[in-house]
Amino acid sequence: MLYLPGQTGHNLPHDPFKACVVPRPIGWISTTSAPTAPSEAPRHNLAPYSQFNNLTFDPPYVMFAANQTSSASRKDTVRNVEATGKFVWNLATWDLREEVNMTAQQFQYGIDEFVRAGLEKEFSSHLAGDAENPVPMVKRSPVKFECVHHSTLRLPGNPPLGAADVVIGRVVAVHIADWALTEGRLDVTKTKPIARCGYYEYAVVDKTFEMVIPGLDEITLAGLEGSREKVNKLKAKI
Repeated sequence: MLYLPGQTGHNLPHDPFKACVVPRPIGWISTTSAPTAPSEAPRHNLAPYSQFNNLTFDPPYVMFAANQTSSASRKDTVRNVEATGKFVWNLATWDLREEVNMTAQQFQYGIDEFVRAGLEKEFSSHLAGDAENPVPMVKRSPVKFECVHHSTLRLPGNPPLGAADVVIGRVVAVHIADWALTEGRLDVTKTKPIARCGYYEYAVVDKTFEMVIPGLDEITLAGLEGSREKVNKLKAKI
């Protein structure tokens, strides 16, 4: 089959586009509002985004894309990130799948999704302004990134949902639970990350396999591994 998005129909009962690029990591993003008055308490927010990924590793950056709401307004997460300059990514796991789904609901701005989902918080400690207004994090999530806002790219699209904000953040602190490590490596068979597929489908990662690209030099392989330390050590020997 062949169809031209926006020009010709796919003639299927369900749109296949999102099912083609799978599985997609979930950006379970937590934020805090910027108080507008000294007496105003910050409002916490937590929401999953199915367009999420890392971008590079030295320094590490991540991105997530947030489509508009059905009323053509920007998502609360984007508003908070741009107002405070910070956010946290929390790993979405099999054990937390119901809570991830619950926080995907579009509540009125100011409603605390942590409370609605019954999630305990812990707080960021390496972001600007954390002493007064830290970002809440999902305590049960085994991996968390504290991020500073780098930029937002606004992608045009058809109303009401098409336009999207692509938010890029630089990772300044990484939290990993000790139990998630096996012989010094993050073990996805323990954390069991969930990923977004097409339609209403999800996948869970509970096994892996390795393939090393043949013919590459050690520095390139270290880069593929994402090891800044190995790259620097190898460069120093040149």
